[in-house]
Amino acid sequence: MKRIIVIVAGALALAACGRVAPLKPAAGQSLPVKPAMAQKTPDADELLTAPTQARPERIDELMKRSQPRSADRFDLPPPTGEAPTVPETEEPVEDATRISTPQ
Repeated sequence: MKRIIVIVAGALALAACGRVAPLKPAAGQSLPVKPAMAQKTPDADELLTAPTQARPERIDELMKRSQPRSADRFDLPPPTGEAPTVPETEEPVEDATRISTPQ
């Protein structure tokens, strides 16, 4: 029983030793100099706050709607060496940038 009391008292003492106070620079030290384009020198809290680029928002929905992949003629064959099967398209799309030959 004494052993449990000693362990609990030690855990409470260890938990209580952390002080909560505003951060200050060490004795004889100062905060970093003001950045070139900043209007004022940031304090310790502003320096510890991560910018939005460091923690971007997560986007769970990557696709709005499901679409089949189009055929890619530059797709590499599988490692087995077999030729890939290319799905047939309904109708070829007219390329408006192509110069037509006279008939």
